[in-house]
Amino acid sequence: MLMRTADAPSDDAGQAHRLEWDYVIVGSGAGGGTLAARLVEQGMRVFLIEAGGDPLETSAERLPDDYAVPGFHAFACENPAMSWNFHVQHYSDPAQQALDPKYDAARGGVLYPRAAALGGCTAHNAMIFMAPHESDWNHIAELTGDASWRAKSMRRFAKRLEDCRYSPLWRALRRLGIDPTGHGWGGWLRTEKSVPLQDLDDPEIAKLVTRTTVAFAASLKNPVASAWHWLWGAGDPNARFPRPISRGSFTGLCYTPLSTANRRRTGPRERLRAVEAAHRGSLHIETDALATRVLFDDDGAASGVEYLKGRHLYRAHAVPSAAAGELRQVRARREVVLCGGAFNTPQLLMLSGIGPAAELRAHGIAVRADVPGVGRNLQDRYEVAVTHRMRRPWQIQEGATYTRGDAPWQQWNAQRESLYDGSGAAIALVRRSRAGLPEPDIFCMALPALFQGYRTGFSADIRDHHDRLTWAVLKAHTNNRAGSVRLRSADPRDPPLVNFRYFEEGDDASGADLKAVVEAVRFVRRLTAPLRDAGVIAEECAPGPAVDTDEALADYVRDTAWGHHASCSCPIGALADGGVLASDLGVHGTRRLRVVDASVFPRIPGFFIVSAVYMVAEKAAEMLLQGGAPARPAQARPSVTQPTA
Repeated sequence: MLMRTADAPSDDAGQAHRLEWDYVIVGSGAGGGTLAARLVEQGMRVFLIEAGGDPLETSAERLPDDYAVPGFHAFACENPAMSWNFHVQHYSDPAQQALDPKYDAARGGVLYPRAAALGGCTAHNAMIFMAPHESDWNHIAELTGDASWRAKSMRRFAKRLEDCRYSPLWRALRRLGIDPTGHGWGGWLRTEKSVPLQDLDDPEIAKLVTRTTVAFAASLKNPVASAWHWLWGAGDPNARFPRPISRGSFTGLCYTPLSTANRRRTGPRERLRAVEAAHRGSLHIETDALATRVLFDDDGAASGVEYLKGRHLYRAHAVPSAAAGELRQVRARREVVLCGGAFNTPQLLMLSGIGPAAELRAHGIAVRADVPGVGRNLQDRYEVAVTHRMRRPWQIQEGATYTRGDAPWQQWNAQRESLYDGSGAAIALVRRSRAGLPEPDIFCMALPALFQGYRTGFSADIRDHHDRLTWAVLKAHTNNRAGSVRLRSADPRDPPLVNFRYFEEGDDASGADLKAVVEAVRFVRRLTAPLRDAGVIAEECAPGPAVDTDEALADYVRDTAWGHHASCSCPIGALADGGVLASDLGVHGTRRLRVVDASVFPRIPGFFIVSAVYMVAEKAAEMLLQGGAPARPAQARPSVTQPTA
């Protein structure tokens, strides 16, 4: 039941404090929201804790449009009603860190936007839905000896969640029993593709797409064979055709599938509200609630969560509140599940006495379980921008102020055929940075806008520059696993200290990541050469033509790279090897406590991790419903102290 401080006022939120809950889940994003909804559908009673509010139930400026309109996602990242602004370190060396133009010395780091809202970071992300590679799952199976993690088994969870609406031919054929694609057709998460930008009557966009396609085809060793395999999926990066149709993971030109419904953002928020309405009394969504620690019973099992009730209590909030908040507790009969993401889940574990013992003691926190891997192994993509000034402004940007009521918004609202229909990519491609790699590791997309990474006010660049082209270069399957999340203090309102330790500061001894990004920048330059020669591109702005040697390009990458897919900070793996979770996602050294979010991966998966998190959540729901309490490995270190709940 829900406990209150003696002088706390009551609320009327379904009299939740008088009810018993099977599960208490912290976080409503791709992990927590998906898990909570599935458990409730299967007859469980769930209390869901979310630090933010519902973006569609607020009168804040620019809402609900920043949430709902796909083309406004950059503005959603900076909307103060739902943004948490972490400022992270890319380097421990202050001199190297200061070379990044995005570095904010006053705030001590580089902006890393997170969302405090129902739906978590799916409330502000770019909605790109690309399935992870099969090797991502097979690696977990090999690491743990648990065959249920193999890609063949995990694919059914992708089918369970996806409702693919962008392949009408295959959608029709599957009714005849013909379905080699691997797609899901009846899940809860609709996937679509936006209107191709070249269909919006902009001749410069048409030139960008056609000449890039020709340049890419010319780069292929066997363009005829590549075209044959490409045609089966028509540029669908999520199709999983069997051999010999498929030659492995997708490579080539593609579009970016989106999690939208009628070209409007959709995700865990919509899923939760639908389940809440269909199963009244079984799901309680406690918004504006900041989790402060996990509670344990006298037998040492997780029994609930303590939280502070109040708006904007976390100091990462764009405009944090000075109010103290109201201390409350909620109890779980079965289990507690943490789904706060790669920064907040390790923070909450450490605040609860689970983590590196020496670090916990340094903050005066009693050690319940010495799990050194908590907050270690932090990983991310590397991303850099190659930006250009066009000879003339894009026609599709005419009248675009990225506000409600402008010309593209009116087209989006009336017809769903507009610049704002999608996340902005005109064309994208997938490739390997070098021959022989087991998986493609480079994703590039062309954006008719200026985007150079995250800094305060970055969304204004998109609004104010209508004559720019950005090629975003993303390096996946990175080798560096040296990042960390550490406590700033024992105050749960303080955001943690985050350091990704990029490139040479990390543990990529060969420097393969840096070399791959440099090669990808050169590849993008080759793609854009025909547009420069034809006078469509006026100039390359960054890195700029003077930056041409490998050394100069490496410096540009070091100084400007960023990421936005933080993960792996509570990885599955043996305790002795730095793991935090068993293969059933239970936390080592504890009982009835699991983690289901982006922090669980031993290695960062695929290109865009949200699809992998959705799949993990669907798997977690099945494990919880079938298996009872998670088993803990015998090698888990005993508690040093046993703080009372």
